[in-house]
Amino acid sequence: MNKLKLVFATNNQNKLKEVQAMLTNFEIVSLADINCFEEIPETAKTLEGNAKIKANFITQKYGLNCFADDTGLEVKALNNEPGVYSARYAGKENNAENNMKKLLHELGENSNRTAQFRTSIALNVEGKQYIFEGICKGTILEEKKGDSGFGYDPIFLPAGYNKSFAEMDLNEKGEISHRGKAIHKLVTFLNEYTW
Repeated sequence: MNKLKLVFATNNQNKLKEVQAMLTNFEIVSLADINCFEEIPETAKTLEGNAKIKANFITQKYGLNCFADDTGLEVKALNNEPGVYSARYAGKENNAENNMKKLLHELGENSNRTAQFRTSIALNVEGKQYIFEGICKGTILEEKKGDSGFGYDPIFLPAGYNKSFAEMDLNEKGEISHRGKAIHKLVTFLNEYTW
């Protein structure tokens, strides 16, 4: 039996690997796999809005079943920043290293380091759209720990754990992460969906 093909609207190879490891019953392909090299603008003010923009772009232009996600790190002491701007937090010089530096600088000596990662997924399938969300609560470390993962993983300590996301392997992180939780909801939905 052929696996159902779904486009994951991302060029982030780390995200793609994480999701492929969780959605083994499906053929998950990236934007590059469908020869989509355009920059899809993320202009919404919410994570869900950006996920919808990306999914709708692929469905309208390529006519394919697809899903897209947007993820934000929300830090309580910073009024839930960087949030929707997490990937571009450091401005023009945005990369994981500079984004983390800016975040740690903004937090400074603040003792309230409560934070959460939030992922919104928009799934476009057979002409309908479905939204899934996952949240992982935790705290921001004072310095980086671990060298796995990507983004803010080295400075995020998930609640109930004594190691950062960057100290976990893909499976361990996938079980508890925001994206993992959202993907699990997506998987459950897809497995029960009548094709």
